[in-house]
Amino acid sequence: MSFYVTTPIYYVNAAPHLGHAYTTIAADVMARHHRQRGETVFFLTGTDEHGEPVADAAHALGVEPQELADRNAERFKALAPQLGVSNDFFIRTTDPQHEAVVQEVLSRVRENGFVYEGTYEGSYCPRCADFKAENEIADGNRCPIHHIELTREQEENYFFKLSAFQERLEALYAEREDFVAPRSRYNEALSFIRSGLRDVPLTRHKLTWGVQVPWDAEHVFYVWFDALLNYYSALSYAEGSDRTAELWPASYHLIGKDILRFHTIYWPALLMAAGIELPEHIFVHGFLLMDGEKMSKSLGNVLDPFAVIERFGADALRFYLMREVPFGQDGSVSTASFELRYESELANDLGNLASRSIGMVNRYRDGALSPGELDAGLQADFAGLRERVEGHIDRAELHLALEEIWQRVRGLNRYVEEQSPWVLAKDEARAQELDRVLRSLAEGIRVVTVLLWPYLPSSAERLLEALGASELALRSAELGAGSIAQVSAIESLFPKDL
Repeated sequence: MSFYVTTPIYYVNAAPHLGHAYTTIAADVMARHHRQRGETVFFLTGTDEHGEPVADAAHALGVEPQELADRNAERFKALAPQLGVSNDFFIRTTDPQHEAVVQEVLSRVRENGFVYEGTYEGSYCPRCADFKAENEIADGNRCPIHHIELTREQEENYFFKLSAFQERLEALYAEREDFVAPRSRYNEALSFIRSGLRDVPLTRHKLTWGVQVPWDAEHVFYVWFDALLNYYSALSYAEGSDRTAELWPASYHLIGKDILRFHTIYWPALLMAAGIELPEHIFVHGFLLMDGEKMSKSLGNVLDPFAVIERFGADALRFYLMREVPFGQDGSVSTASFELRYESELANDLGNLASRSIGMVNRYRDGALSPGELDAGLQADFAGLRERVEGHIDRAELHLALEEIWQRVRGLNRYVEEQSPWVLAKDEARAQELDRVLRSLAEGIRVVTVLLWPYLPSSAERLLEALGASELALRSAELGAGSIAQVSAIESLFPKDL
């Protein structure tokens, strides 16, 4: 069984920020979880390098667009390993192999009768690289997302017959109610479809920085159609061979709500026009907000993920972003809330649980745990945990899966206080009871650690090593599925004195 997950490809007109880290970490959590299931996983991310915003940013810096693309693509590449991200390929839309697939697929769309030549006039946002309908324009003739004044553009273009797919898209949404999630975004996309689809520009005539149209050298393809095809093109060359038949269609596209229309309407229509199978799911997450505004390069209100990682480590950032904001909704982030989560949940709930528990096994039993029965109360509390976590992640409810796990982390802390191993250790007559408590505690920590690995890969691996339990497969996330015989000392997972 295969699982193919993608992030949007990120625009190279400026450097990466926390919003990019958010989507990439979410995709990595899903990819790692499905690897734990033993599935064939392919995780794609990359950069979107063509179009007017890149050309304009390069011009402002006095460099060629390719030079700016090269420079910022490297910064996005550098972010992935620092985040502990396990992507299988990093695509760039300036890759010649990608450009060739774009030309082939869009030529096929033309041959199938869905492209014609015409004149387009409308209000255009260069940062969105998109024309805005009259009902989308904010007060003052401004983009509702970037708050900049729209320009009036008119040019000769080739058009994509989006209107031809009105009925097919309505049927798609009726037949596959899980095609777009969460439900509010499904409804938003369906509402746009029902309002009546209009044909959209497929090419640009005034722009030169893009993939050249093979049937008309004076045009380049509109950046969004070029960019969307990365999800399909990458499979044909990412690992030196064509894996399209093995991995397509994509299991999940993860995107932000600002690019909903392109992915939930233009993209399936384009694939229909080319005769390509549609992706299984598109999940639309919300914005990370600071001071009530979307975190955005163009708005200048970003937190630097590199600085956060340097001080606290990648796992802390991964945890915070998946824990603080319900995945699929807008949510506020701040340094204060980050530090609160770090201290109260990572350092206290998990870090302290691990160090106390392993310390007691070393202190009272020289690090050795004897085989035997587990606490019945803990077994009842952990029953069905793995299945619930799987179900949440299958629906991209990453925050709910993490909450399920964290309830058990807190439950294990309560278990320590209720059983008081330090009291049992003083009474030789209760030695077997102490063994059972320490054994159950270690086993409970092992289970939650296996389930936490997609979120906290580095910390989870360190903790499992200390427990002498290296198994990461999801089937091992059951009490009693792994026997811990010997533990070793572990340094603080989440130190407070940073």
